[in-house]
Amino acid sequence: MASKILFTLLLSIVTMFSMVSASRKLMTSSSDESNQLLKYHNGALLSGPISVNLIWYGKFKPSQKAIIVDFFNSLSSSVKKSSQPSVATWWKTTESYYHLTTKKSKLTLTLNKQISIEKYTLGKSLNDKQLIQLASNGEQKNAINVVLTSSDVTVDGFCMSRCGTHGSAVSTTASSSLKRSKFAYIWVGNSETQCAGQCAWPFHQPIYGPQSAPLVAPNNDVGIDGMVINLASLLAGTVTNPFGNGYYQGSAEAPLEAASACPGVYGNGAYPGYAGNLLVDATTGASYNANGVNARKYLLPALFDPATSACSTLV
Repeated sequence: MASKILFTLLLSIVTMFSMVSASRKLMTSSSDESNQLLKYHNGALLSGPISVNLIWYGKFKPSQKAIIVDFFNSLSSSVKKSSQPSVATWWKTTESYYHLTTKKSKLTLTLNKQISIEKYTLGKSLNDKQLIQLASNGEQKNAINVVLTSSDVTVDGFCMSRCGTHGSAVSTTASSSLKRSKFAYIWVGNSETQCAGQCAWPFHQPIYGPQSAPLVAPNNDVGIDGMVINLASLLAGTVTNPFGNGYYQGSAEAPLEAASACPGVYGNGAYPGYAGNLLVDATTGASYNANGVNARKYLLPALFDPATSACSTLV
């Protein structure tokens, strides 16, 4: 299982929390790192039709679920030209990675199952093994199973070294050829009551570093809007490095991936403590950089674009 790092963009003058592949850790980052091309390690990328299955663990309001569901549906949905930049435009940057491989393939994500586990059947304190157990409730072939834990659930390393994680696991059901397949999974926790200053920045005052005022969350939910940032980062890492041997820089245990190579960057002019020049909703004052379905607005991280060897932002 590839457990790689994701820790939300916490800034200090010299260091930042940087999102790295499967988990997010506190680490230093420099502009030199993001200027280096992410190396392809000859492994398989996710391709073809891939189902996305959501496993909700704990209690989520219907309005909270809708924010995340709309994000996934926005990945492949076109919006009016007047509504650009869009989530779908942001997602297209990941296609650059597929164009670099010898096997030209296309990825299509489709939201599939949603499973709600509200009774905390595994308790309110989870470890990595239990995360995989929860992820196994989704499809186990050609799938990304996304485990979302509510704000009252603790997970090993959550808030201390990571805000989420991605990896892969072997199917628990054998195929007709008796060969077990692998599926990819993502876990992200709701940090609202545990560590919003770490995992929901820039919508919450950071715990460390420059103390700029928090931005207004575009969906009026600091915890869920923070989850979308982490989900987006890990989703980009999942499709470009699903099994630990795809595109990344550095060690396989602590790799920089498509989003984690650009920590803390959401718009042009970003620097530690400042998310960049963003769009602002005239009515709510919320900051965002992408439009989605159902008139949603989201804040999404910059992605490393292999075509330009630079971090690409929507605004």
